[in-house]
Amino acid sequence: MSTHEVTFRARGMHCSGCEHIIEDSVRKLSGVQRVKADYPTEIVTVLFKPSSTNVEEICATVARKGYRCVLANETEAPPNRAKTLAAVLLGIAGIFLIIFLDTKFISTGGVPDVSAHLSYGLILMLGLLTGFHCVGMCGGFVLSYTADDARLGRSSHLSHGLYGLGKTLSYTLIGATFGLLGAIVTFTPLLRGFAAVSAGIFLIIFGLNMLNVFPVLRRIRFKLPASVARFVGQQSRSRNRPFVIGLLNGLMIACGPLQAMYVMAAGTGSAIEGAKMLFTFGIGTLPVLLSFGFLTSLISGALTHQLLRASGAILIALGAVMINRGLILTGAGYDLQSALTVVSAKLGLAEAPHPTSPVADNVQTITMNVVKSGFEPNRFVLRRGIPVKWIIDGKEVTECNRRIIVPKLALEFDIKDGLQTIEFTPHETGIIPWSCWMGMLHGQFDIIEEPDVTTKPPAVAAVETPPSPPESAIMTAAPPPAASGAPAGSEESRAALPTYTVAAGDTLSRIAKKRYGDERNWQEIAKANPLLDAKKLKIGQVIYLPHIPPKEGKEPVR
Repeated sequence: MSTHEVTFRARGMHCSGCEHIIEDSVRKLSGVQRVKADYPTEIVTVLFKPSSTNVEEICATVARKGYRCVLANETEAPPNRAKTLAAVLLGIAGIFLIIFLDTKFISTGGVPDVSAHLSYGLILMLGLLTGFHCVGMCGGFVLSYTADDARLGRSSHLSHGLYGLGKTLSYTLIGATFGLLGAIVTFTPLLRGFAAVSAGIFLIIFGLNMLNVFPVLRRIRFKLPASVARFVGQQSRSRNRPFVIGLLNGLMIACGPLQAMYVMAAGTGSAIEGAKMLFTFGIGTLPVLLSFGFLTSLISGALTHQLLRASGAILIALGAVMINRGLILTGAGYDLQSALTVVSAKLGLAEAPHPTSPVADNVQTITMNVVKSGFEPNRFVLRRGIPVKWIIDGKEVTECNRRIIVPKLALEFDIKDGLQTIEFTPHETGIIPWSCWMGMLHGQFDIIEEPDVTTKPPAVAAVETPPSPPESAIMTAAPPPAASGAPAGSEESRAALPTYTVAAGDTLSRIAKKRYGDERNWQEIAKANPLLDAKKLKIGQVIYLPHIPPKEGKEPVR
């Protein structure tokens, strides 16, 4: 009897699991001899007997599963580029908002129970969302043993329990293995940060694939080895092996979120932490997957399709949050909070930092409390080159805040109950971020250049003369009076002058405008700082301000 082959596109495929859903549904039609679905291209090829079925029935079957069948001779409407661009921009803005809220929420006190365990809540949520993906990847296995139980007239509760136990145990053991591997390799904070960033990238790629935003990303995937896939298939047809099927689910490396969790487990550098992380993730995947048979009788394929798209969007947001936390762990200053701090400083929106640490015996001392909600305070302004005593009071040590890492200073230490002192010396000006070991609770040191308050005035680097202002400005500038009869610009006269700490965006003209109300007084500031390079002012640099009497009728700006 003659056969006919038809090729069409199944629009709306989200992952490799969609291949199984389409192939299984079409294969059940009478007369279908062969069916092959390809996720990267969304192309489906079916070989069938025209006497038993037809193209319309095949496409209707595919549509009932939530996909849109597009035949080769059909012309698709061109995508609305403006709408797509608007959606992408809105999505990016939404991701930044989620990261910002995540950062602010974690840093806010008064929510100790949630913030202390937010990472596991995040992982549990990720598991719940991944459960929809598990339906496509592993739903066939669940249906197979459920069908066997129905055929034998017995309840599926025990089989579901055995499957869930096997799957969770598998995830936990493999998570512990990856965590142990991380302990052997000695994951530094930088490597742990990279692990979190890699896991976040996995999630974003997986979420983009579910939304079909960039089709080229569909080709980035890892397939289960053929031998393992065949063995799993054999077990799925066995009557009493749901526990073995669950154990084998841990090898489903084709699952993007699972790949991300394994990377994160390795990044913990601990077998116990890796096991806890994957146990939480495994528990999260079970509700949707084990309710699969019940849900399929209540919701349509189209609704399932929309749920998967929503899950993809949330996965992208979770991936972005994970990347941001990974960047915090690296201490490179590229996380959102650090970026906002730098941008606000450059735009002049942030006030110039002033030292918050008292100096005694050439040592600056800072004190911080460790509580459930984080570190109080979590920002300190320090002077460059002066040793620091960081006194930490561990009042409420939790799983999250129990360890602090400061990558730029090569510091990593455990928080103890009660008082402890950490000593270091900042050698460079700028921002030094630090965080808990999970990248959730964070803080920073603002290192500034300031006169040595315990010994002598600072030595200022030799610099070039600033560019000459307009002639009119020079003519109207009033010469500053010398202090105590000493020559202007001498060490004696400068010792009695007030100082100013350079902020981002400052120039001598802007400083003169802020301090004296007249930017033309910049030259007097230059004269008071003869070795100053006006072209290369540095944030945190301290300069002297001359005494300039206000013009008649004007008061100096403070």
